[in-house]
Amino acid sequence: MSAAYETLVRLILPEGILEYFELTDVRSSETGQLNIHLEEKNVPPLGYEKSQLESKGFLPETAIQDFPIRGH
Repeated sequence: MSAAYETLVRLILPEGILEYFELTDVRSSETGQLNIHLEEKNVPPLGYEKSQLESKGFLPETAIQDFPIRGH
């Protein structure tokens, strides 16, 4: 993913979210809608790094509609 898209996403999404999710795609629709695709990183929560964790799978994708841009 390009550095320009990552910079844009860091301005739009809540602070720190890219520590837990990887930016996989950014698409703009004809209606001006910006679609940001994220994939969860396999990073254990603080305090559980040395524990044996078991994944229970993932939930279906979610569309979040938010306006205006937070903090801007």
